[in-house]
Amino acid sequence: MKKETILIVEDDADIRHLIQLYLEREYHVIMAEDGKKALERFNSSKPDLILLDILLPEISGLDVCREIRTVNEKIPILFLSSRSEYEDRILGLDSGADDYIIKPFDPGEVLARVKAHLRRKEIAFRHSNEKASIMNFGELVLNMDNYTVLRNGEHVHLYAKEIQLLFFLVQHPNQVFSIEQLYDRIWGEDKLGDYKTIKVHISNIRKKLEENPAQPDYILTVRGFGYKFSPER
Repeated sequence: MKKETILIVEDDADIRHLIQLYLEREYHVIMAEDGKKALERFNSSKPDLILLDILLPEISGLDVCREIRTVNEKIPILFLSSRSEYEDRILGLDSGADDYIIKPFDPGEVLARVKAHLRRKEIAFRHSNEKASIMNFGELVLNMDNYTVLRNGEHVHLYAKEIQLLFFLVQHPNQVFSIEQLYDRIWGEDKLGDYKTIKVHISNIRKKLEENPAQPDYILTVRGFGYKFSPER
């Protein structure tokens, strides 16, 4: 059975090789030490997942992520960063990343996150035949077959994790899910999750779907509990 390929992009050689040691037992590992080489490796090797440092020589990790997202919206991209501020997390996830791992980290946690994202990648676009393939909510039209979203007839660009999160909530209308439950359902690791990731993705979805993101009609906050999708405006 062919091993899945992981691209590690990290300018610190010690960190790069430490992650390699943990991953190479189960995956084919390729590496790059700067943003330019990262794009070259991505284009030549077609990896299944990318671990991407934000602060890189040549081209920043944020710009590498944005460039990759112009040609591939589905590959899991996990940022590695020493920046733990909420604003930095928003900036990273806004560029198209699926997850954000803060340094210093336990290599075992990185391995667990990689496994979780690869599992989710396999099932991300499966859906039950019992669900309607096209769902309409006012100006929103969601196609469950090709995972597209239209708003007022125009295509809404959503990243993979945003689509997964939105469609999960849509398939459970008016059901309230905690941040922990959403992370477990979408990311697959309830013990290792950085739950701020959910808040950032919810905020991004609202900006793209809601007429007034500050007063959303569809994805509602239930204070003290979590979030729910409201099918009626």
